[in-house]
Amino acid sequence: MIIRKLNLQNFRNYEKETFEFTEGINVLVGKNAQGKTNCAEAVFYLCTGASLRIRHDKQLIRRGTDHASLLAETECRYGKITLGADIYENKRELRLNGVKVARAVDFLGNMKSVFFSPGELRIVQDGPDERRRFLNLSISQTSASYASALLRYNKILDQRNNLLKERDVSLIFETLPVWDEQLARYAAVIIRRRKEYLEKLSPLAADAHAFLTDGGEKLSLGFDGNYPDDEGEIAEKLQRELENAYERDVRLGFTTVGPHRDDIRILVDGNDARGFASQGQTRTAALSMKLAELEIFREVSGEAPVLILDDVMSELDLQRRKKLLARTDGVQCILTCTHAERVLYGKDCNKIKISGGKIV
Repeated sequence: MIIRKLNLQNFRNYEKETFEFTEGINVLVGKNAQGKTNCAEAVFYLCTGASLRIRHDKQLIRRGTDHASLLAETECRYGKITLGADIYENKRELRLNGVKVARAVDFLGNMKSVFFSPGELRIVQDGPDERRRFLNLSISQTSASYASALLRYNKILDQRNNLLKERDVSLIFETLPVWDEQLARYAAVIIRRRKEYLEKLSPLAADAHAFLTDGGEKLSLGFDGNYPDDEGEIAEKLQRELENAYERDVRLGFTTVGPHRDDIRILVDGNDARGFASQGQTRTAALSMKLAELEIFREVSGEAPVLILDDVMSELDLQRRKKLLARTDGVQCILTCTHAERVLYGKDCNKIKISGGKIV
């Protein structure tokens, strides 16, 4: 998968710019706060329909303007694809090959990308929300059924939580079983796919981690939830757990059981990385998970995704920089840095200098 051209208009600090990318390594170079990360973010947004940096799309619109436009010309094994987005104050419009897409799930995954920046250390350091978000974005890029099930699950979960806040307790207990059946059905799809994904991710992440650390440390990942393998059995188990939690849910006013509460176990040399890993170990563990994600995308789609490395090299020692660059062979990479010469070590690249939201 390759992005050939990217047009940005009123996106972040860009008034109007066109980027032309090549196969291999594309380096966005410039001083801090000039727009390098904004360009990388735009690429990821057009691949996933989401930003890893903000929660509300209106924050992407350049100050003093009323909407932002993004357009990418891409190529994959199936031919050329154009991906577009128009972002307004209270809405957005996504386009695939010039045609407006009604559902975000139909936009997601046409171009796959893996994004890594120092901020991605949240996957290891922060709470379960960040690890679930990693799983959701990653699996949704390769499975439309997962993305659909996740969307429906969250809508039903919101409705169930609203019901739990009702003052009429008899109405709550009378209505909960209706929501529980639907919630458990979609939850079973989510849980089964997460388990399958982690079974693939864990050995690939362990391999990448061993490569980056010269075998000095061992990384292992696990699903922090006790569920059977069969989807029907998962749904039945969840329905029982939801029923057993009625009184607690009513007292607390929200649903305490389900995949929205699950987590990933990340262990370095058998220790919980969240509590025991150093900053360097945390960085290497998160990077290994991202490299494993890249390999899964390559396996599923038959071609490598776009790899976005945002200000990563400055955080790595010399040996790990070289090892990371070795993993970019055969992958289109968009890399941001302040000094290209210090991180590329003579590798051929397409260098794009950015200053003040402009290509210079």
